[in-house]
Amino acid sequence: MEKKRPLKTIYTCFPGGKHKVLTMSYDDGKIADRRLIEIFNKYGIKGTFHLNSGLMDVDEERVQPEEMRALYDGHEVSCHTSTHPTIERCPLPLVVEQIMEDRKKLEKIMGYPIRGMSYPNGSYNEDIINLLPACGIEYCRVVGSTDDFAFPDNYLEWKSTCHHSHNLMENARRFADLHKTQYLYMMYVWGHSYEFDRDNIWDKIEEFCEFIGGRDDIWYATNIEIVDYMNAAKNLKFTVDGDRVYNPNAISVWIQADSEFHEIKPGEMKEI
Repeated sequence: MEKKRPLKTIYTCFPGGKHKVLTMSYDDGKIADRRLIEIFNKYGIKGTFHLNSGLMDVDEERVQPEEMRALYDGHEVSCHTSTHPTIERCPLPLVVEQIMEDRKKLEKIMGYPIRGMSYPNGSYNEDIINLLPACGIEYCRVVGSTDDFAFPDNYLEWKSTCHHSHNLMENARRFADLHKTQYLYMMYVWGHSYEFDRDNIWDKIEEFCEFIGGRDDIWYATNIEIVDYMNAAKNLKFTVDGDRVYNPNAISVWIQADSEFHEIKPGEMKEI
């Protein structure tokens, strides 16, 4: 009789077999984004920038459409409603209009679907959460800090690890020291770039990026890249014996099967 082999342990990994991801999230699209992105690019860090397209023409302190593609290249532009109202107080049809108008304008400028958002003024309720998928929104960041590195139960109520003025370096050091590869960890930092000018703390974000950037065990990703990757990982198809896996997605997904790491390429059926 053929001896039954032990069950294989299979883990989802981030690209390159990594187990940690860092993402940054910044609101309002003020011109201080220019300096912040320069710092991000210097240290290989990616950010998501949530913009109010209806305020660009009336506020010269905001990034203008003609520079957006070049400035935000390699990062993500995301929705923040057209004119930044406190949407929990608004009629739901107007909330939909705020989101869709923002998406339309940003998509024309950037040339790709805008699929994420952050709640303006941190304002939302259950009714707003429920309407977001019909508006094409796949994640939405809330205000607040968890001081944790877990993934959200609901990407439409995505709370960050911390604001950049709240325990930033303490959390960064804890994140860097995480070495248990049986878990996936995410550090998520949010804020407004103009706060670095207002509070005179550009040195703090530079210190953070220099410390946390360029590490071999961290994947640096935008918000939507994380959502897309985790959805793709869930969509892998495994045999019952766990000896083969099929990737029906358009992106590669990495797994660890016992002690071996595997990249499963788009459309690939692979023995593991």
